[in-house]
Amino acid sequence: MLLITGATLIAAWLGWQPAPLLACRALDGDTIRCGETRIRLIGLDAPELRARCEAERRLAAAATERLGTLLEGGVRLSETGEDRFGRTLAVVRNAEGEDLAAVLIREGLARAYHGRGPREGWC
Repeated sequence: MLLITGATLIAAWLGWQPAPLLACRALDGDTIRCGETRIRLIGLDAPELRARCEAERRLAAAATERLGTLLEGGVRLSETGEDRFGRTLAVVRNAEGEDLAAVLIREGLARAYHGRGPREGWC
């Protein structure tokens, strides 16, 4: 049985199409590159690859690897601005609509963070 919601019918009637899926690669646990554009995932803090301690470097490598696998089917971006490093800030979702930041947080590879206040260390 096919279930079509009112929103789906309105979107179809207006000719709305979802944003195209983009091919991107992970630069670290919270930054990706889509073409020439660097994207900072919002809503999380991931450990740094250039960390003070080995434990953080290992976790950063795991977060980077996992983010890379999450990018494999392509992603859609909901851009929200730019950070102080010139990266585009965005919610990044896979083809099924799942927020990749939420996945990394749920799997213990990142922490929730919304850009304000101190962040906990990883070491």
